[in-house]
Amino acid sequence: MSQNNVQINAQQFYGNRIRVRACGICIENNRILMIAHRAILGKNSFWSPPGGGVEIGETVEEALKREFLEETGLEIEVGKLLLMNEFVALPLHGVELFFAVKIVAGKLILGQDPEMNLDEQLIQKVDWLSFDEIKSLNLSEKHQFWQKISDFSGLESL
Repeated sequence: MSQNNVQINAQQFYGNRIRVRACGICIENNRILMIAHRAILGKNSFWSPPGGGVEIGETVEEALKREFLEETGLEIEVGKLLLMNEFVALPLHGVELFFAVKIVAGKLILGQDPEMNLDEQLIQKVDWLSFDEIKSLNLSEKHQFWQKISDFSGLESL
């Protein structure tokens, strides 16, 4: 499927509603676990911490554990709320809650977006990135919350 069709389908699935997202900040050996996604807006791949939408009847903590497992194959313990970010670039509008997380089990894998068809998967890569590697990315290639962060201090896991 073409990138344009994937973007249109993703915008239809995730867009035109306010979406609450739970995201996990997992830091080990001075590197943070990040996921590269196909672009939903724009043309560049987009690096973001693992996470995703909270479903009806699901707590934020349950959603974060589920999303982390789906995207990375890792089971986590959820720690304190680190920051909140609101993303508005219509048709997308998200209220994102970022929590410190700690890996408790599993093996790192390239996961999937279960709501997307196999040929429409948004997840392209899972990797541990240093702060300098993240800072060197163009603003359009990383989550906007990095504009608020000057280093990893205060983002440590549990």
